Parts: sequence; C-alpha cells; structure tokens
Amino acid sequence: MHLAYPAVLSALLFCTGLYGVLARRNAILVLMSVELMLNAVNLNLVAFDVWLSKTAQDTLHSGQALTLFTIAIAAAEIGIGLAIVLAVYRNRGTSDIDKLRDTAETDDGDDSHDAPESAASTTAEKAEATA
Repeated sequence: MHLAYPAVLSALLFCTGLYGVLARRNAILVLMSVELMLNAVNLNLVAFDVWLSKTAQDTLHSGQALTLFTIAIAAAEIGIGLAIVLAVYRNRGTSDIDKLRDTAETDDGDDSHDAPESAASTTAEKAEATA
C-alpha cells in the first residue's frame, strides 16, 4: 500500500476534527473532535513508521510505540475532560460552550458598590447554587 492513502485519510480525519472543534458548541462534541484529531495523528505515526521501516530495515518501530503513548494520554484526557464537563453541567445546567464562556460575575448594570447587602445576598445565592 502506498503512503499516500493513509496520509490522505489522516488529513481528512484531522480536518473533520478541526471543523468539529471550531464549529461545535457542545463541550462533549468538542472533546470527541479532539479525539478524532488525535486518532488522525496516530494513523500518521503508524503509516510513516511502516513506510520508514521498509526503507531503512529498522525493527525499532518507534512510531508504533509513540502511538501507544498517545492513546494512553488521549484516554486520560477524555476521562478528565468528561469529569470536568459533568461537573460544569451539574453546576450550571448546560454544556453549551458559549454560555459557559462567562465564568466570572457579570455586571447587570446595577451599582453594587453603594449597597453591600445586595453583594452579600448575591454571594449567598451563588453559594447555595453551588452546594
């Protein structure tokens, strides 16, 4: 098999994953797109390893070993990413990235510098919402 076939497939997978990262608003779909991009890189690593081992008579297969490390890191990344997404979903009620962009307190136009009791009540309400 020629090197061009897996390279073109890998480029298509990577572009599909990149489109998913840039266009999607759901955090879980963004994580899935990142996984698609990592799998495209793994495909390239294995394809070039096989191609180079045929030409250089190398039996080390370092590309395949690096692919195993990449798969392990990707699995850990998905585990931690899903835990963060689930925690944010439980706290905020949505996994929409646009709605989660503002994590700081928003200023609704009222002047809270003159009324310290309104700031204390807002803080108490937020503490109850996170508990």
